[in-house]
Amino acid sequence: MNKYLKYIVTFIILISVGIGGYFYFQKSENHSEHSQQEILYTCSMHPQIIRKQPGNCPICGMTLVEKVTKDHSDHNDKIEHLLKPTDNFIVGNFETTTAKDTAISNDIVLPGIVAFNQKSATNIAARINGRIEKLYVNYKFQKITKGQKLFEIYSPELLTEQQNFIYLITNDTENKSIINAAKQKLLLYGMTGNQINGLVATKKTNPTVTIYSPASGIVMGTDKMTDANVAAMTDASSNTETLDIKEGSYITKGAIVFKLLNTDKVWGVFNVLQGYATSIKINQPIAITSELDENDTINSQINFVETQLNQADKTNRIRVYLNNNKLKLPIGSRLQGIVKVKSTKAIWLSKESMVSLGNQKVVFLKKENGFQAIAIKTGLENNDYVQVLNGISSNDTIAKNAQFLIDSESFIKTK
Repeated sequence: MNKYLKYIVTFIILISVGIGGYFYFQKSENHSEHSQQEILYTCSMHPQIIRKQPGNCPICGMTLVEKVTKDHSDHNDKIEHLLKPTDNFIVGNFETTTAKDTAISNDIVLPGIVAFNQKSATNIAARINGRIEKLYVNYKFQKITKGQKLFEIYSPELLTEQQNFIYLITNDTENKSIINAAKQKLLLYGMTGNQINGLVATKKTNPTVTIYSPASGIVMGTDKMTDANVAAMTDASSNTETLDIKEGSYITKGAIVFKLLNTDKVWGVFNVLQGYATSIKINQPIAITSELDENDTINSQINFVETQLNQADKTNRIRVYLNNNKLKLPIGSRLQGIVKVKSTKAIWLSKESMVSLGNQKVVFLKKENGFQAIAIKTGLENNDYVQVLNGISSNDTIAKNAQFLIDSESFIKTK
Protein backbone atom coordinates (compact mmCIF):
# COMPACT_ATOMS: atom_id res chain seq x y z
CA MET A 1 0.00 0.00 0.00
CA ASN A 2 2.81 2.39 0.85
CA LYS A 3 4.40 1.47 -2.45
CA TYR A 4 1.32 2.55 -4.47
CA LEU A 5 0.94 5.76 -2.40
CA LYS A 6 4.49 6.69 -3.29
CA TYR A 7 3.74 6.34 -7.01
CA ILE A 8 0.60 8.48 -6.72
CA VAL A 9 2.43 11.33 -4.92
CA THR A 10 5.21 11.29 -7.54
CA PHE A 11 2.63 11.52 -10.40
CA ILE A 12 0.87 14.47 -8.76
CA ILE A 13 4.18 16.33 -8.36
CA LEU A 14 5.09 15.83 -12.04
CA ILE A 15 1.72 17.11 -13.18
CA SER A 16 2.04 20.19 -10.95
CA VAL A 17 5.50 21.01 -12.31
CA GLY A 18 4.31 20.62 -15.92
CA ILE A 19 1.32 22.91 -15.48
CA GLY A 20 3.45 25.50 -13.71
CA GLY A 21 6.06 25.40 -16.47
CA TYR A 22 3.36 25.85 -19.12
CA PHE A 23 1.93 28.93 -17.41
CA TYR A 24 5.44 30.28 -16.91
CA PHE A 25 6.17 29.83 -20.62
CA GLN A 26 2.93 31.57 -21.63
CA LYS A 27 3.67 34.40 -19.24
CA SER A 28 7.20 34.78 -20.64
CA GLU A 29 5.91 34.74 -24.22
CA ASN A 30 3.25 37.34 -23.48
CA HIS A 31 5.84 39.46 -21.73
CA SER A 32 8.13 39.18 -24.76
CA GLU A 33 5.36 40.26 -27.14
CA HIS A 34 4.43 43.12 -24.85
CA SER A 35 8.04 44.28 -24.68
CA GLN A 36 8.26 44.24 -28.47
CA GLN A 37 5.08 46.36 -28.75
CA GLU A 38 5.88 49.09 -26.25
CA ILE A 39 3.00 51.51 -25.65
CA LEU A 40 3.83 55.19 -26.17
CA TYR A 41 1.77 58.26 -25.34
CA THR A 42 1.54 61.52 -27.29
CA CYS A 43 -0.46 64.73 -27.42
CA SER A 44 -3.11 65.02 -30.13
CA MET A 45 -2.33 68.74 -30.50
CA HIS A 46 1.44 68.45 -30.21
CA PRO A 47 2.55 65.11 -31.80
CA GLN A 48 6.19 65.90 -31.09
CA ILE A 49 5.53 65.15 -27.42
CA ILE A 50 6.14 61.41 -26.85
CA ARG A 51 6.15 59.78 -23.37
CA LYS A 52 6.39 56.21 -22.11
CA GLN A 53 3.93 56.90 -19.28
CA PRO A 54 0.43 58.47 -19.39
CA GLY A 55 0.07 62.04 -18.20
CA ASN A 56 -0.56 65.56 -19.41
CA CYS A 57 1.03 67.53 -22.27
CA PRO A 58 3.67 69.95 -20.93
CA ILE A 59 2.67 72.52 -23.59
CA CYS A 60 -1.15 72.63 -23.56
CA GLY A 61 -2.00 70.46 -20.55
CA MET A 62 -4.17 68.01 -22.51
CA THR A 63 -4.27 64.35 -21.47
CA LEU A 64 -1.84 62.21 -23.44
CA VAL A 65 -3.29 59.45 -25.61
CA GLU A 66 -1.80 56.22 -26.90
CA LYS A 67 0.31 56.65 -30.04
CA VAL A 68 -0.96 54.53 -32.93
CA THR A 69 1.80 52.86 -35.00
CA LYS A 70 1.17 51.57 -38.49
CA ASP A 71 2.57 48.43 -40.03
CA HIS A 72 4.52 49.50 -43.13
CA SER A 73 4.73 46.73 -45.70
CA ASP A 74 7.22 46.57 -48.56
CA HIS A 75 6.15 48.37 -51.73
CA ASN A 76 5.60 46.21 -54.78
CA ASP A 77 4.99 47.53 -58.30
CA LYS A 78 3.54 44.30 -59.64
CA ILE A 79 0.01 44.41 -60.97
CA GLU A 80 -1.25 42.17 -58.13
CA HIS A 81 -0.31 44.88 -55.62
CA LEU A 82 -1.91 47.63 -57.68
CA LEU A 83 -5.26 45.87 -57.58
CA LYS A 84 -7.58 45.68 -54.61
CA PRO A 85 -7.77 42.30 -52.87
CA THR A 86 -9.27 39.79 -52.59
CA ASP A 87 -8.96 38.07 -55.96
CA ASN A 88 -8.37 40.95 -58.49
CA PHE A 89 -11.76 40.11 -59.91
CA ILE A 90 -14.66 42.40 -60.84
CA VAL A 91 -18.10 40.90 -60.91
CA GLY A 92 -20.44 42.48 -63.43
CA ASN A 93 -21.90 42.42 -66.89
CA PHE A 94 -20.24 44.99 -69.16
CA GLU A 95 -19.99 45.51 -72.91
CA THR A 96 -17.18 43.47 -74.44
CA THR A 97 -14.97 43.45 -77.53
CA THR A 98 -12.05 41.52 -79.01
CA ALA A 99 -8.66 42.41 -80.47
CA LYS A 100 -8.38 42.27 -84.26
CA ASP A 101 -5.72 40.25 -86.07
CA THR A 102 -5.58 42.35 -89.24
CA ALA A 103 -3.56 44.84 -91.26
CA ILE A 104 -4.25 48.54 -90.66
CA SER A 105 -2.97 51.35 -92.88
CA ASN A 106 -0.91 53.69 -90.77
CA ASP A 107 -0.53 57.47 -90.90
CA ILE A 108 2.39 58.49 -88.71
CA VAL A 109 2.13 61.96 -87.18
CA LEU A 110 5.56 63.48 -86.53
CA PRO A 111 6.27 66.59 -84.44
CA GLY A 112 8.92 68.89 -85.90
CA ILE A 113 10.57 72.28 -85.87
CA VAL A 114 12.06 74.71 -88.40
CA ALA A 115 15.87 74.73 -88.13
CA PHE A 116 18.75 76.35 -89.97
CA ASN A 117 20.11 74.48 -92.97
CA GLN A 118 23.70 74.04 -91.88
CA LYS A 119 24.82 73.21 -95.43
CA SER A 120 23.82 76.68 -96.63
CA ALA A 121 25.90 78.51 -94.02
CA THR A 122 28.59 81.01 -95.03
CA ASN A 123 31.79 81.51 -93.06
CA ILE A 124 33.36 84.96 -93.26
CA ALA A 125 37.03 84.48 -92.41
CA ALA A 126 39.81 87.01 -91.98
CA ARG A 127 42.02 87.11 -95.10
CA ILE A 128 44.83 88.97 -93.40
CA ASN A 129 46.16 89.74 -89.92
CA GLY A 130 44.95 92.98 -88.42
CA ARG A 131 42.98 94.91 -85.80
CA ILE A 132 39.26 95.72 -86.02
CA GLU A 133 38.89 99.48 -85.83
CA LYS A 134 35.12 99.70 -86.30
CA LEU A 135 32.42 97.05 -86.05
CA TYR A 136 29.08 97.46 -87.83
CA VAL A 137 27.53 94.18 -86.62
CA ASN A 138 27.16 93.96 -82.86
CA TYR A 139 24.60 91.30 -81.93
CA LYS A 140 23.91 87.65 -82.55
CA PHE A 141 20.94 86.81 -84.78
CA GLN A 142 21.28 90.21 -86.42
CA LYS A 143 20.04 90.05 -90.01
CA ILE A 144 22.38 91.39 -92.67
CA THR A 145 22.19 91.61 -96.45
CA LYS A 146 24.77 90.98 -99.15
CA GLY A 147 27.09 93.97 -99.61
CA GLN A 148 26.44 95.37 -96.10
CA LYS A 149 29.39 96.72 -94.10
CA LEU A 150 30.71 94.28 -91.52
CA PHE A 151 33.84 95.90 -90.05
CA GLU A 152 36.85 98.09 -90.78
CA ILE A 153 40.30 96.54 -90.34
CA TYR A 154 43.77 98.03 -89.96
CA SER A 155 46.50 95.77 -91.33
CA PRO A 156 50.15 96.83 -91.82
CA GLU A 157 50.55 94.08 -94.40
CA LEU A 158 47.54 95.32 -96.41
CA LEU A 159 48.81 98.89 -96.15
CA THR A 160 52.17 97.79 -97.62
CA GLU A 161 50.43 96.06 -100.53
CA GLN A 162 48.50 99.28 -101.27
CA GLN A 163 51.74 101.24 -101.38
CA ASN A 164 53.29 98.72 -103.77
CA PHE A 165 50.25 98.87 -106.05
CA ILE A 166 50.27 102.70 -106.16
CA TYR A 167 54.02 102.67 -106.91
CA LEU A 168 53.55 100.30 -109.84
CA ILE A 169 50.66 102.21 -111.44
CA THR A 170 52.62 105.45 -111.04
CA ASN A 171 56.16 104.45 -112.06
CA ASP A 172 55.78 101.24 -114.09
CA THR A 173 52.58 101.61 -116.09
CA GLU A 174 53.90 99.52 -118.97
CA ASN A 175 54.31 96.40 -116.85
CA LYS A 176 50.70 95.24 -117.02
CA SER A 177 51.33 91.71 -115.74
CA ILE A 178 52.92 92.88 -112.50
CA ILE A 179 50.18 95.50 -111.96
CA ASN A 180 47.47 92.88 -112.48
CA ALA A 181 49.23 90.56 -110.03
CA ALA A 182 49.35 93.33 -107.40
CA LYS A 183 45.67 94.11 -108.02
CA GLN A 184 44.73 90.45 -107.67
CA LYS A 185 46.61 90.30 -104.39
CA LEU A 186 44.58 93.21 -103.01
CA LEU A 187 41.37 91.45 -104.06
CA LEU A 188 42.46 88.30 -102.25
CA TYR A 189 43.15 90.36 -99.12
CA GLY A 190 39.50 91.47 -99.06
CA MET A 191 39.42 94.76 -100.94
CA THR A 192 36.65 95.31 -103.49
CA GLY A 193 37.00 96.48 -107.09
CA ASN A 194 35.62 99.93 -106.17
CA GLN A 195 38.16 100.31 -103.36
CA ILE A 196 41.01 99.45 -105.75
CA ASN A 197 39.65 101.92 -108.32
CA GLY A 198 39.73 104.54 -105.56
CA LEU A 199 43.46 103.85 -105.09
CA VAL A 200 44.04 104.33 -108.80
CA ALA A 201 42.14 107.62 -108.80
CA THR A 202 43.57 109.20 -105.62
CA LYS A 203 47.01 107.56 -105.49
CA LYS A 204 46.57 107.53 -101.69
CA THR A 205 46.60 104.56 -99.35
CA ASN A 206 43.80 103.84 -96.87
CA PRO A 207 45.04 102.82 -93.39
CA THR A 208 41.74 101.07 -92.69
CA VAL A 209 39.82 98.97 -95.19
CA THR A 210 36.09 98.24 -94.96
CA ILE A 211 35.05 94.58 -95.31
CA TYR A 212 31.63 93.90 -96.84
CA SER A 213 29.37 90.85 -96.46
CA PRO A 214 29.55 88.39 -99.38
CA ALA A 215 26.09 86.93 -98.60
CA SER A 216 22.84 87.55 -96.77
CA GLY A 217 21.87 85.74 -93.60
CA ILE A 218 21.65 85.69 -89.82
CA VAL A 219 24.81 86.36 -87.81
CA MET A 220 25.82 83.58 -85.43
CA GLY A 221 29.26 84.92 -84.50
CA THR A 222 32.01 82.35 -84.20
CA ASP A 223 29.90 79.77 -82.32
CA LYS A 224 29.32 76.31 -83.76
CA MET A 225 25.91 75.73 -85.27
CA THR A 226 24.02 73.48 -82.87
CA ASP A 227 20.42 72.84 -81.96
CA ALA A 228 20.98 75.00 -78.89
CA ASN A 229 21.34 78.00 -81.21
CA VAL A 230 17.96 77.23 -82.76
CA ALA A 231 16.39 77.09 -79.31
CA ALA A 232 18.12 80.34 -78.41
CA MET A 233 16.28 82.10 -81.23
CA THR A 234 13.08 81.70 -79.25
CA ASP A 235 14.60 83.41 -76.22
CA ALA A 236 14.06 87.15 -76.41
CA SER A 237 17.07 87.91 -74.21
CA SER A 238 19.47 86.06 -76.52
CA ASN A 239 18.40 88.12 -79.55
CA THR A 240 20.39 91.05 -78.15
CA GLU A 241 23.39 89.02 -77.00
CA THR A 242 26.63 90.71 -78.03
CA LEU A 243 29.23 88.98 -80.18
CA ASP A 244 32.50 87.64 -78.86
CA ILE A 245 34.44 89.91 -81.20
CA LYS A 246 34.75 93.60 -80.27
CA GLU A 247 36.24 96.79 -81.67
CA GLY A 248 39.98 96.69 -81.02
CA SER A 249 40.15 92.91 -81.24
CA TYR A 250 43.05 91.43 -83.18
CA ILE A 251 42.19 88.78 -85.75
CA THR A 252 44.52 86.37 -87.49
CA LYS A 253 44.49 85.21 -91.07
CA GLY A 254 42.03 82.34 -91.56
CA ALA A 255 40.06 82.96 -88.33
CA ILE A 256 36.25 82.90 -88.72
CA VAL A 257 34.95 86.34 -87.80
CA PHE A 258 31.27 85.74 -88.62
CA LYS A 259 29.15 82.71 -89.41
CA LEU A 260 26.09 83.54 -91.51
CA LEU A 261 23.07 81.23 -91.59
CA ASN A 262 20.76 81.41 -94.59
CA THR A 263 17.05 81.69 -93.79
CA ASP A 264 15.95 81.11 -97.40
CA LYS A 265 16.94 77.45 -97.23
CA VAL A 266 15.89 75.73 -94.00
CA TRP A 267 15.36 72.27 -92.58
CA GLY A 268 12.19 70.74 -91.24
CA VAL A 269 13.51 68.45 -88.48
CA PHE A 270 11.04 65.80 -87.26
CA ASN A 271 11.27 63.26 -84.43
CA VAL A 272 10.33 59.65 -85.19
CA LEU A 273 9.47 57.27 -82.35
CA GLN A 274 11.70 54.23 -82.11
CA GLY A 275 8.97 51.81 -83.17
CA TYR A 276 8.31 53.69 -86.42
CA ALA A 277 11.95 54.16 -87.46
CA THR A 278 11.96 51.15 -89.78
CA SER A 279 8.89 52.46 -91.63
CA ILE A 280 10.50 55.78 -92.62
CA LYS A 281 12.50 55.87 -95.86
CA ILE A 282 14.34 58.52 -97.90
CA ASN A 283 12.26 60.18 -100.68
CA GLN A 284 9.05 59.16 -98.89
CA PRO A 285 6.25 61.76 -99.27
CA ILE A 286 5.41 63.86 -96.23
CA ALA A 287 2.63 66.44 -95.73
CA ILE A 288 3.72 69.34 -93.51
CA THR A 289 1.67 71.97 -91.68
CA SER A 290 2.96 74.76 -89.45
CA GLU A 291 1.54 76.36 -86.34
CA LEU A 292 1.19 79.62 -88.31
CA ASP A 293 -1.45 78.16 -90.65
CA GLU A 294 -2.73 74.65 -90.01
CA ASN A 295 -4.84 74.71 -93.18
CA ASP A 296 -1.85 75.35 -95.48
CA THR A 297 -0.23 72.01 -96.34
CA ILE A 298 3.31 71.78 -97.70
CA ASN A 299 3.85 68.63 -99.76
CA SER A 300 7.47 67.54 -99.74
CA GLN A 301 9.61 64.44 -99.31
CA ILE A 302 12.04 63.09 -96.72
CA ASN A 303 15.60 64.00 -97.70
CA PHE A 304 17.64 62.49 -94.88
CA VAL A 305 17.11 59.92 -92.10
CA GLU A 306 19.50 60.03 -89.16
CA THR A 307 20.69 56.61 -88.00
CA GLN A 308 21.74 57.74 -84.53
CA LEU A 309 19.16 57.31 -81.75
CA ASN A 310 18.56 60.32 -79.53
CA GLN A 311 19.05 58.92 -76.01
CA ALA A 312 17.09 61.75 -74.37
CA ASP A 313 13.69 61.00 -75.93
CA LYS A 314 14.42 57.68 -77.71
CA THR A 315 13.68 59.02 -81.18
CA ASN A 316 15.32 59.21 -84.59
CA ARG A 317 15.37 62.41 -86.61
CA ILE A 318 14.53 63.01 -90.23
CA ARG A 319 15.18 66.14 -92.30
CA VAL A 320 13.12 67.76 -95.00
CA TYR A 321 14.77 70.51 -97.07
CA LEU A 322 12.42 73.47 -97.47
CA ASN A 323 12.70 76.51 -99.71
CA ASN A 324 11.90 79.28 -97.24
CA ASN A 325 12.19 82.09 -99.78
CA LYS A 326 8.42 82.00 -100.28
CA LEU A 327 7.27 80.08 -97.20
CA LYS A 328 8.77 82.57 -94.73
CA LEU A 329 8.72 80.11 -91.84
CA PRO A 330 10.39 81.59 -88.74
CA ILE A 331 13.28 79.61 -87.30
CA GLY A 332 12.07 77.64 -84.30
CA SER A 333 8.39 77.49 -85.32
CA ARG A 334 6.65 74.15 -84.72
CA LEU A 335 5.69 71.81 -87.55
CA GLN A 336 3.62 68.66 -87.92
CA GLY A 337 4.39 66.05 -90.55
CA ILE A 338 2.13 63.21 -91.69
CA VAL A 339 3.74 60.22 -93.39
CA LYS A 340 1.72 57.41 -94.97
CA VAL A 341 3.37 54.01 -94.49
CA LYS A 342 2.48 50.49 -95.56
CA SER A 343 -0.16 48.51 -93.69
CA THR A 344 1.09 46.66 -90.63
CA LYS A 345 -0.37 43.21 -89.94
CA ALA A 346 -0.64 42.63 -86.21
CA ILE A 347 -3.08 42.25 -83.33
CA TRP A 348 -4.75 45.64 -82.91
CA LEU A 349 -6.77 46.74 -79.89
CA SER A 350 -8.94 49.79 -79.41
CA LYS A 351 -7.32 52.28 -77.03
CA GLU A 352 -10.65 52.53 -75.22
CA SER A 353 -10.27 48.91 -74.09
CA MET A 354 -6.93 49.58 -72.43
CA VAL A 355 -5.92 51.68 -69.45
CA SER A 356 -2.39 52.82 -68.55
CA LEU A 357 -1.15 52.46 -64.97
CA GLY A 358 2.10 54.32 -65.68
CA ASN A 359 4.64 51.66 -66.56
CA GLN A 360 2.00 49.03 -67.37
CA LYS A 361 -0.98 48.67 -69.70
CA VAL A 362 -4.00 46.76 -68.40
CA VAL A 363 -7.10 45.20 -69.99
CA PHE A 364 -9.99 43.35 -68.33
CA LEU A 365 -10.31 39.78 -69.53
CA LYS A 366 -13.81 38.24 -69.54
CA LYS A 367 -14.23 35.26 -67.16
CA GLU A 368 -17.30 33.24 -66.18
CA ASN A 369 -19.13 35.88 -64.15
CA GLY A 370 -16.90 38.94 -64.36
CA PHE A 371 -13.62 40.42 -65.52
CA GLN A 372 -10.02 39.94 -64.42
CA ALA A 373 -7.26 42.53 -64.86
CA ILE A 374 -4.46 41.37 -67.21
CA ALA A 375 -1.23 43.24 -68.02
CA ILE A 376 -0.34 43.50 -71.72
CA LYS A 377 2.63 44.78 -73.72
CA THR A 378 1.92 47.26 -76.52
CA GLY A 379 3.80 48.46 -79.59
CA LEU A 380 2.84 50.87 -82.37
CA GLU A 381 -0.08 53.27 -82.13
CA ASN A 382 -2.37 54.10 -85.04
CA ASN A 383 -5.06 56.69 -84.42
CA ASP A 384 -7.55 54.91 -82.09
CA TYR A 385 -5.77 51.56 -82.12
CA VAL A 386 -2.67 50.17 -80.42
CA GLN A 387 -0.61 47.11 -81.35
CA VAL A 388 -0.65 44.24 -78.81
CA LEU A 389 2.66 42.39 -78.58
CA ASN A 390 1.72 39.91 -75.85
CA GLY A 391 -0.76 39.38 -73.01
CA ILE A 392 -3.92 38.61 -75.01
CA SER A 393 -4.87 37.14 -78.37
CA SER A 394 -7.61 37.83 -80.88
CA ASN A 395 -9.65 35.00 -79.32
CA ASP A 396 -9.89 36.66 -75.90
CA THR A 397 -12.96 38.66 -74.90
CA ILE A 398 -12.24 41.84 -72.95
CA ALA A 399 -14.16 44.78 -71.55
CA LYS A 400 -14.79 47.44 -74.19
CA ASN A 401 -14.35 50.42 -71.83
CA ALA A 402 -11.52 49.75 -69.39
CA GLN A 403 -11.59 53.22 -67.86
CA PHE A 404 -15.26 52.76 -66.96
CA LEU A 405 -14.45 49.68 -64.89
CA ILE A 406 -11.77 51.57 -62.98
CA ASP A 407 -14.01 54.57 -62.32
CA SER A 408 -17.05 52.51 -61.35
CA GLU A 409 -15.41 49.81 -59.23
CA SER A 410 -12.54 51.91 -57.83
CA PHE A 411 -10.43 48.80 -57.45
CA ILE A 412 -7.05 50.54 -57.74
CA LYS A 413 -5.26 51.06 -54.45
CA THR A 414 -4.65 54.62 -53.32
CA LYS A 415 -1.42 55.37 -51.55
